[in-house]
Amino acid sequence: MAPRHLTHRERALCVARDRGIARARDFKAAGIPLVYLKRLTDAGELVRLGRGLYQDAGLVGESAAHNLAEAARLVPNGVISLVSALRYHGLTTQLPHAVWMTIPHKARAPKSEGIKLEIVRATGEVLTSGIEHVRIEGVAVPMYGVAKTIADCFKHRRHVGEDVAIEALRNALEQRKTTASELMRHAALDRVAKRMEPYIKAML
Repeated sequence: MAPRHLTHRERALCVARDRGIARARDFKAAGIPLVYLKRLTDAGELVRLGRGLYQDAGLVGESAAHNLAEAARLVPNGVISLVSALRYHGLTTQLPHAVWMTIPHKARAPKSEGIKLEIVRATGEVLTSGIEHVRIEGVAVPMYGVAKTIADCFKHRRHVGEDVAIEALRNALEQRKTTASELMRHAALDRVAKRMEPYIKAML
């Protein structure tokens, strides 16, 4: 939280640095008039990433990881998943054309001006299990762990390609980033255990 004795400019920059990628409501909650956001953007001290999203100009990144941080702030109820999570975990050679996110089944589809999103939906444990939080550019980004991501790729193989799922499974086992039992636990949740089990046995 930005100290109250600072100027509006100083407080706005504090909020941006603390949040990594800040939303307009974050500045408003800190008592900063929104007119200062335009002034700081015009001055080159803040960068407007998209509607209601701002970042300290010194922190703006060009990497794929930056897009994950931006997506996490844009879609607070979403989880980075599928090919985007595979790429972050170093399990695929695929370059995602968009940020893949899983959101609650009845949630409204997010609108994005800047980054392209690929949305899938889930409910219950399929949505909530296997979530980790990774820190990217100061943002706590919710992302599925290795085993859950691979199970999800088998579940959504028509979207991501079964070859991508198999490659990721092989890489994860070779690099010892997960275990057969962990993979089977998430496969059971996703109802793809029968499909995954022969591949896992063949790779061990």
